[in-house]
Amino acid sequence: MAPTLTLKPNTAWDDAWRRCLALAPEAFQDDGVHNLWNGRWQADGHALPATTPVDGSPIAGPPRLDADTAHRAVRAALDQHREWRHTALPERRARVVAALDALTEHRDLLALLLVWEIGKPWRLARADVDRAIDGVRWYAEEIERMVRGRAPLPGPVSNIASWNYPMSVLAHAMLVQALAGNAVIAKTPTDGGLACLTLASALAVREGVPITLLSGSGGELSEALVRSPEIGCVSFVGGRDTGARVATAVADLGKRHILEQEGLNAWGIWNFTDWDGLAPRIRKTFDYAKQRCTAYPRFVVQRSSFDAFLSVYLPAVRSVRVGHPLAVEHPSDPFPELDFGPLINAAKAKELNDQVAEAIDRGAVPLHRGDLADGHFLPGQDLSAYAAPVTLLNPPSTSPLHHAEPFGPVDTIVLVDTEAELLAAMNASNGALVATLSCDDPATYDRLAPQIRAFKTGHGVPRSRGDRDELFGGFGASWRGAFVGGELLVRAVTEGPEAERLPGNFPDYHLMPD
Repeated sequence: MAPTLTLKPNTAWDDAWRRCLALAPEAFQDDGVHNLWNGRWQADGHALPATTPVDGSPIAGPPRLDADTAHRAVRAALDQHREWRHTALPERRARVVAALDALTEHRDLLALLLVWEIGKPWRLARADVDRAIDGVRWYAEEIERMVRGRAPLPGPVSNIASWNYPMSVLAHAMLVQALAGNAVIAKTPTDGGLACLTLASALAVREGVPITLLSGSGGELSEALVRSPEIGCVSFVGGRDTGARVATAVADLGKRHILEQEGLNAWGIWNFTDWDGLAPRIRKTFDYAKQRCTAYPRFVVQRSSFDAFLSVYLPAVRSVRVGHPLAVEHPSDPFPELDFGPLINAAKAKELNDQVAEAIDRGAVPLHRGDLADGHFLPGQDLSAYAAPVTLLNPPSTSPLHHAEPFGPVDTIVLVDTEAELLAAMNASNGALVATLSCDDPATYDRLAPQIRAFKTGHGVPRSRGDRDELFGGFGASWRGAFVGGELLVRAVTEGPEAERLPGNFPDYHLMPD
C-alpha cells in the first residue's frame, strides 16, 4: 500500500504569499499584486481570478491593464530609458549585481512561487532561478568588451514571453538588456509566473534597475508593447501564431526584434547501436513534462532498429515520475524527486488528452499510456491539470501531434527506411530550435546533420538553449529576427556600426554567426 502523503511544512501558497507581503509590501497587497510603471508600483488594473495547476486552489491573478494605461506606461519607460542609457557602465553593472545579490538571498522563495504558479518540481524551479542569476553574473563580468563601440537602443526593450521559464529566460533577458544600457518593459505571462516576476522586479527596482512590469491580455496590450514608436526592440518568446502577428507588426515598422517561436524538435535514430547510452537520455527528455521550447517530442527511428529502440525506450518512459511537487511522506523528508508535476492548467491537459484520443481514433498506435493512479499525490487532491506520459506510433498527418510541438508529455514515433525519409520526418515543422541524430558513424552524422533544419544539432546528445556564451536561434519558422546567446544577446539590444547586419532570420536576409 502506498504511503499517505502530506504537504511539506512551510511550503503552502499562503506561506509563500505571506513572505512576499513582508518582503515587498510595495508590490504585494492583500491577495493581489501591483503593476510597475513610471518608476512606481501602481494599484491599477482589473485582477482576474487564477488557480494553481498544482492542486486547483486559488492564487493571485494578473491585474490587467487597459490599452490607454499601457501606452502611458510605455511613454514613461522611454523617459527612464533616456536617463538610464547615459548612466555609466560601472554604475549600471553595480546596480544589476546588487539586484542579483538580492535574488540570490531570496532564491528559495522565488523557486517556491514557481512551483505553485507553473507547477515546476522543486529541482527544476531552483534550477530556473539559479540559471537566471548565474547567467546574468557572467554577463556582468563580460559586459565591458561586449558593449565596446556600441550604444544602447533609442528606446526601451519590450519583452513578451511565455510562462514556462519566468526567471532563466525572461528575467535573465531583462537584466542583461538593462546591463547593456536599456530600460526594460515586460508583460507578465498570462498563464503563470506573475508573483515570481513581481518579486524579482521588486528586488531589482530597489537597486535602481529601470523595469516596467505590466499585466494584461496580449490583444489589449500589443499595440502599446509592439507597435509604439517609443519601443526600441521587441523580444518575444511563444507560439507561432502569436509570433507571426508580432513579426508582421515589427516588419511593417522596421523595428529591431527577437522572436523565438516553437518548432517540432526531433531525435533521429539511424544505424545506431549504443542503446545503453540512450536509455538515461530518454527519461530526461520528460523533464517538466516537455513544456519547453527545446523539448524532444518526436523520435524518428530506422525501422530495422525499432525493436532495439523500444527495448530501451519503454522501460525509460515507464520510470518517469509524476506528482505533486511538494508532497512528502514525513515532514522532514526532502522534496520529492519528480520528472514533472502538472501541465500549466487543466485546459491544456484536456486539450492534450483530446488530441491523443483523436490521433488514436485516426490510426495512431498507442505504445505507452501512463496512469495517474501511479503518481505521487496528496489524498483527494485535484488532478485536472495533470497528464500521464503517452507514446504514439505514426500519428496521422491530420493530427496536430504530427507537425506541431505538443507542449506536454506526449511522444510520437515515426518509422523510416531511407535517409531521405529520415530527413523529411525530422524537418516536418519547417524549422526547429534543436535536434539530435544518434548514429554510430561520425561521417554519417557529419553528412546528414547539415540537412536537418535546426539551429543546434547534437550527435547522440540533446541540445538546449545553453548558457553564457552559447549562441541560440532557430531555422525556418521557429525564429525571426536577431539570434541571441553570449555576445549576440548584447548585440541584439544595442546599436553598432552603421549598416551593421546582425546574425539572425530577417525578412530580407538570413545570416548565421561566425
